Parts: sequence; C-alpha cells; structure tokens
Amino acid sequence: MTFRLGLTGSIGMGKSTTAQMFADEGVPVWDADAAVHRLYAKGGAAVKVLQDAMPSVVRDGEVSRELIKQRIAEDPNALAWVERHVHPLVAADRALFAENSTAPITLFDVPLLFETGSERWMDAVVVVSAPAEVQEARAMARPGMTREQLDLILSRQMPDADKRARADYIVSSLTMDGARASVREILAQIKESLPDATA
Repeated sequence: MTFRLGLTGSIGMGKSTTAQMFADEGVPVWDADAAVHRLYAKGGAAVKVLQDAMPSVVRDGEVSRELIKQRIAEDPNALAWVERHVHPLVAADRALFAENSTAPITLFDVPLLFETGSERWMDAVVVVSAPAEVQEARAMARPGMTREQLDLILSRQMPDADKRARADYIVSSLTMDGARASVREILAQIKESLPDATA
C-alpha cells in the first residue's frame, strides 16, 4: 500500500510549485483541482448531479465554474450544496488514484485539506508556507485578482499558523532551492520509515 502524503497551503504559498517538486522526484501526484476539472468536463460524474439541481450552471454538457461562482454569489446556500454533492465525487476519484498507485509514496495536493477534514485520510501532511507579505504579493500578482477576492478566499481558508501547527512537515517556499531541499529531506525521512526500507 502506498504512503499517502497530503500537501496543502493557502493561496500564494507556492503549493503548486512544491507539488511539481515532488513530481520531479518521481512521486505520483493527485491534484484535487484537476480532479474537479475532470468531474466538471463532458461525461464527468458531477455534470449530471449539478444538471439535475442547478441546470443554470451547466453549459454545452460541461459545468461552468464561472456560472457556479455567479450562483454562489446570488445564493449563499449554493456553496454548501455544491460541496456536499461534489466533495464525495472528488474523494472517490482520490481513493481510486491511491488504490491504483504502486509507488511507495503518493502525494495528494488538496488546497482545503484541513478545512474538509481530508487530513484524516493521510499518513502525513506537508504544509507549504511563506511570510504573509510574500503570500499577499504572490496572490495579488495573479491575473484579475482583487483585494476583495483575496480577502474572500482567505476567509474560507484556515490561517497559515493553524495549518503549520497541524503539519507533520513544513516546506518554506521563500526560495526555490530551499523548498526543493525540504522536499528531498521529507521524502528521505518517509522512505526511511517505510517497512521495507532496509529490504
């Protein structure tokens, strides 16, 4: 069975870059955002679920993220409904990926890992972190990002200090070299702890 390593971090912390570093080391990566895209695409399991309850968010056989955002802005209860129905589909996709992984370690990139309770499914959790001013500068540099949007996103995410307190491992993304060194050290420690490490 593969060692399930969760990866998380708030917006602008460098989580996606760190996930790529794990991939560069030969670790299979499951990406929660990519899974949602698959579920929302034509033929995806979420299309029928949302078509039945919120037909206005489905266009040309696909679920539109922009239309979902509009619906949530109009109806605060819509977000909870979407999460309640889509999160189980995402979890099933994640479980299937883990089941089919033959690698000693598999990484699960989940932005809202702690917020959704998904850390209970992991063998260990890595939190990617950076100073608040660096986080804000990175986030605000994203195309179309506004202060209001960033504040809304942050309000839905667990504070960085709380995530770090609950982490098994922390990667500082202040420098690329430092982050890569941390990734390699984490993998070395986990591999050393695996049952067949001396085999």
